[in-house]
Amino acid sequence: MVQEIRAIVVKFFTTDGKVSVVKVGSQLVVLMALVLGLVAFVGNNKTVTLNVDGKVSSVQTFGGTVGQVVKAANVELQSADKVTPAADAHVQDGSVINVNLAKAVKVSVDGAERTVTTTAPTVESLVSELGVAKASEVSVPKDAQLAVSGSYVSISTPKTVTLVADGKDTKTTTTAATVGELLNGAGIKLGASDRLSQPANAPVVNDMVVKVSRVDTTKTDETTEAVPFESLSSDDATLFKGDSKVLQAGVNGSMSKSFKLILVDGREASRTLVSQNVTLQPVTEKIAVGTKEKPKPQAAAAPAASGNTGAAAPAMMNEAMWDKIAQCESGGNWSINSGNGYYGGLQFDIPSWLANGGGAYAPNASQASKAQQIAVANTYYAKAGLGPWGCGWAASR
Repeated sequence: MVQEIRAIVVKFFTTDGKVSVVKVGSQLVVLMALVLGLVAFVGNNKTVTLNVDGKVSSVQTFGGTVGQVVKAANVELQSADKVTPAADAHVQDGSVINVNLAKAVKVSVDGAERTVTTTAPTVESLVSELGVAKASEVSVPKDAQLAVSGSYVSISTPKTVTLVADGKDTKTTTTAATVGELLNGAGIKLGASDRLSQPANAPVVNDMVVKVSRVDTTKTDETTEAVPFESLSSDDATLFKGDSKVLQAGVNGSMSKSFKLILVDGREASRTLVSQNVTLQPVTEKIAVGTKEKPKPQAAAAPAASGNTGAAAPAMMNEAMWDKIAQCESGGNWSINSGNGYYGGLQFDIPSWLANGGGAYAPNASQASKAQQIAVANTYYAKAGLGPWGCGWAASR
């Protein structure tokens, strides 16, 4: 090897095996230029650490500024990108350059979506930048790197909600995004027929109340009800009109019914008839209705028109009551004689008039004064009350 180097040096400085002064001088000039160039090369070459969104690399560069170094590393900077130190800052050997590229990230916070521009390199730094609670639930790992485009992050912040289920009211804080996730987190399982006050896919909001209603469709109920009997009427010529007679008493039947029940939290919410069956047939009532004409009453013989005896009547008692009854019985005409067998304002028949002392005043009530009729009426009233007068009810008006 030494001999080979020696041969090269000799050749470099000789011509035809002899040392040439001219050649030595020219070769020294070339050699000095090479040495100076090498010194300049070594002086401008720097080793710089470049961190682009967490990806660290060591870069050999002749660039004098941060911008030149980044560009030489094939990193195209945009106006929204963040570079430290600044792009026009000078670099030295050993400098560290941090580049955070701007990213368009679609973010959903409690169901509200928007696109944000951020230089945060990771999901965790984005969450911190947004200012949401550290306890928030994030759809991707917090240490995941964000891409320049196409990243999606769903964030659910802590919310206070009330769960009402199985007889308990429970207030809790949750980061569940939907009602369904909230129930799963609380260990509440729903039956096929159970009901929710909010849809399972509804987003959870602060101060929400979610009620779980337990629905039981397995219960039934059996009842027994009466079946009313029918009534049939038939004409009977042996009975007078207005009269009737029961030939066969009616008896109610019986019916059993089966219902399907729906219970909500143990209480009956509805029932549906499933089947019904008559267990006892009703017995029809049979009634005979009279069609025979009633005999016409014989007209009472007119009393002798011997007139009023003139006997004095006692002071009128219950006058107001008898005035009301007379108004109903005879229109208040105390001397009426309509020829129907009843006389006077209170429509006495002859036997009743005479049996209660009316003969002391006149043959019939129409020939007696109002005071005399009231005296006889008071005597009759003391024996039988108002029952003999069809208009006795008028006394209470």
